[in-house]
Amino acid sequence: MTLKFHNTLTRSKDAFEPLDAANVRMYVCGPTVYDYAHIGNARPIIVFDVLFRLLRLVYGEEHVTYARNITDIDDKINNRAREEGVPISDVTARTTKQFHDDIAELGVLEPSVEPRATDHVAQMIEMIEILIERGHAYEAEAHVLFNVPSMPDYGKLAGRSTKEMLAGARVDVAPYKKDPMDFVLWKPSSDDLPGWESPWGRGRPGWHIECSAMSQTHLGKVFDIHGGGVDLTFPHHENEIAQTCCAHGSDLMARVWMHNGYLQVEGQKMSKSLGNFLTIHDLLREWPGEVLRLQMLMTHYRQPLDWTDKRCGEARAILDRWYALIGEVEAAGTPAPEAVIAALSHDLNTPGAITQMHALAERAQTDDAARRELRASVDLLGLMQHSPEQWAAWRPAGVEIDDARIEELIAARAKARADKDFAEADRVRDELAGMGVALKDGPDGTAWELAR
Repeated sequence: MTLKFHNTLTRSKDAFEPLDAANVRMYVCGPTVYDYAHIGNARPIIVFDVLFRLLRLVYGEEHVTYARNITDIDDKINNRAREEGVPISDVTARTTKQFHDDIAELGVLEPSVEPRATDHVAQMIEMIEILIERGHAYEAEAHVLFNVPSMPDYGKLAGRSTKEMLAGARVDVAPYKKDPMDFVLWKPSSDDLPGWESPWGRGRPGWHIECSAMSQTHLGKVFDIHGGGVDLTFPHHENEIAQTCCAHGSDLMARVWMHNGYLQVEGQKMSKSLGNFLTIHDLLREWPGEVLRLQMLMTHYRQPLDWTDKRCGEARAILDRWYALIGEVEAAGTPAPEAVIAALSHDLNTPGAITQMHALAERAQTDDAARRELRASVDLLGLMQHSPEQWAAWRPAGVEIDDARIEELIAARAKARADKDFAEADRVRDELAGMGVALKDGPDGTAWELAR
């Protein structure tokens, strides 16, 4: 089976050939743990979880190493701790747990390793020392900065010259910089901030060096795939490449760079000022996690995604149908069909895979083999991991529903309709509507769901 992925570095869809098929290695930038993760943060978590599943299918579970980091050294964390008047460790411990709890509801597998920045400071210092020794970094006023002009092909990931990048970037202006594009590898820490002893005094690392050190430690100097959001292409990923390649004297850090597209909400950029800032945690109070996951996968990962309540409803309706069709079915050794795997193998085309699954769902109404194939397909996408009973019992936070009372009222309405007492039937429907219940009459009877 040939896998093809769009490589930001080459700007083309390339056949994927791992450095070592016995150990396929992938790194994805994880969260900075200072607050609840927002829905934009969830996109790479879900996208690269599907890629992780696909790689495990192709190469074997024991032959894929997936590293997704935790950034627990950052000025945003320091500021949050100062605002709350609590130790920094309290903020990172609480928000890391919140992140893990929330993404567990999205059906993602645990990565092979989840390195934390605080556990890799020694490796960061060692890498910075090598960069200084090789003439790619310099010390200035207790800071250490990467010397961008020392790398002739800096900008190859973004595909822009340093002049173009400087024109569109927010660059810290500092008198000690040799070049405006130079970026911080190490900075001093005051007594009230986290700090580690180093050859340049007590301080803390810059953001970019963290991922370079963590990926090298767990995946090696050169590995197969580096993923993340398109917003990280520059400067974060560009700077990771610069640090890593210059420290090791190599041309590559990762052979394939994959970036998911931007996310907006109801046609607008997500922001707190617009009142449309959505956290995973808040959305999980309104929708099952599988609904959020499926809505993400209904758009190709490289395309912009417009997050809407309507699309959540569509995803819920699809899952309702699939649970009704195959909720109790097991794949029983049946693999996902070639058409589904082929779609995923071509640049992780999840919408194409879902189209194939809709076709399977049509056949599954009368075909046991199609039911098993659909089950294998939803398993591959990380969907439908609950029993039909658990799925049917899910309720939005704060909503208390008496199922027995609803069924009693539906039966009373059916009797009223049979007796041609349509006024009573309408009254019962209105009573149910007041309880937040919407009815769907069909040839097999009346079904109900929570209205939104």
